[in-house]
Amino acid sequence: MVRRMKKFALITVLIALPLSATADPAQILAVDLRPSGTSWVIDVTLEHTDTGWDDYADGWRVEDADGTVLGTRILHHPHVNEQPFTRSLYDLELPEGLHQVHIRASTSVTGWSDARLVVDLPE
Repeated sequence: MVRRMKKFALITVLIALPLSATADPAQILAVDLRPSGTSWVIDVTLEHTDTGWDDYADGWRVEDADGTVLGTRILHHPHVNEQPFTRSLYDLELPEGLHQVHIRASTSVTGWSDARLVVDLPE
């Protein structure tokens, strides 16, 4: 029984290797942030080698410098034939006195990227 479990674990690792070797983070190509009344609208352009439901850019979020999440845009489907693509987040509430936001992208395989793009808020 133990031998069978070890064999199963090895097979699982070997199957997962190609996925992690080909996984790539989504790239943030552009960000447009503008006031809209008392809130903000943000447009983010992403590029990713979406292959379908098994690997696609599945979101981006707005954070402050400390990593506090201020807003999240979930992407509900792959964009295989639409690269790069832009999606918006409306009614984003930002704290008073904030001068910069950080944008972080996510994919269905790699999760939230460690890389963040710093964006200055317009005056």
